[in-house]
Amino acid sequence: MKNIILIVAGLVIVGSSLTSCKKDYVCKCSKTYTSGSGTSTKDYSTYTYKENRKRAESRCNENAKSGSDLFGNYSVNCQIQ
Repeated sequence: MKNIILIVAGLVIVGSSLTSCKKDYVCKCSKTYTSGSGTSTKDYSTYTYKENRKRAESRCNENAKSGSDLFGNYSVNCQIQ
């Protein structure tokens, strides 16, 4: 009986250590415009992901993009804070 309790307790400890810890990760993005006169960077958006760190970083990186609009060429860069 004692051995069964120890085995079950050991499996619970091992099982809980293998699961990834989900917590809130904040992804902050900035938008940088490039023109002939230089560059201009502004805060663009903020996202919060309740994930493990690897998944949150992946989702954050998916927000990065580049293109152009009325103000010129831009790039959006995002990082986990």
